[in-house]
Amino acid sequence: MKRTSLHYAGRCRGRAARRHGFTLIELLVVIAIIAILAGLLLPTLGRAKLKAQGIGCMNNLRQMMLGWRLYADDNKDFLLASLDVGSPRVLWCSGNLDYSSAQGNWDPQVDIAKSPLMPFIGRNSFAIWKCPADPSRVRNAAGQLMPRVRSNSMSQVFDFGGWLPGSQFRVYPKLSNIANPAKTWVLVDEHPDSINDAAFAVQMAVPSLPGTMNDVRIIDYPASFHGGACGFSFADGHSEIHRWKGKTIQPKVTGQLIPLNQPASDSKNDILWLSDVTTLAK
Repeated sequence: MKRTSLHYAGRCRGRAARRHGFTLIELLVVIAIIAILAGLLLPTLGRAKLKAQGIGCMNNLRQMMLGWRLYADDNKDFLLASLDVGSPRVLWCSGNLDYSSAQGNWDPQVDIAKSPLMPFIGRNSFAIWKCPADPSRVRNAAGQLMPRVRSNSMSQVFDFGGWLPGSQFRVYPKLSNIANPAKTWVLVDEHPDSINDAAFAVQMAVPSLPGTMNDVRIIDYPASFHGGACGFSFADGHSEIHRWKGKTIQPKVTGQLIPLNQPASDSKNDILWLSDVTTLAK
């Protein structure tokens, strides 16, 4: 009798175990539900990441801009120069970037640490020189992949303005010279395959000056890290993310330097906007 009861109890447990297991169809349904939820959530997470990187980018550029203005306050209103224009102005950042293993590409001590901007933004604030979304990497002397040290460049209106050209458009040696600070960008995130020296060139295209509209071109390429957008900081101290409209101005990052000074093609309106926030005619 006792054995019969134990045997019956064992059979009941076996049936209960079978009842609580998952069938193949149930597992497939669960997997399908998880896949659907992932499909719904991943784009949202991607957008959240882009937004967070954009906020970080704007904060970096704004901090650099405040340092740029403080430098002028301490140096008789003279601005840091985007290229070497000679005394009394000082070059804001020396050195060139490329994809080689040259030490200046991956070691901030080579050029970044020597920038006259550093005392005004924090002597070890190397991270703010690079957009959080910048994917560019190079190999150091040991063959290790390292992030490049810089994403941003300074507008050529703070040097000779060679590409504007400077003979037709205003350049600004002093802070007080800037005619419209809220519409004069100073620093921009440059495309990783375009960045070389620390100056960013714009050939002005202004509809009210027909001679500038005959051959609208992209000289240096801005970045498009943030879903087709990039960061700018302006002379009044604010920063913003601007989204590009055309495709020509948004080449893919390949890890190879791209040809500069190209026709704007479908990005003509982007160059019109960029010109509008670069400088004014003389």
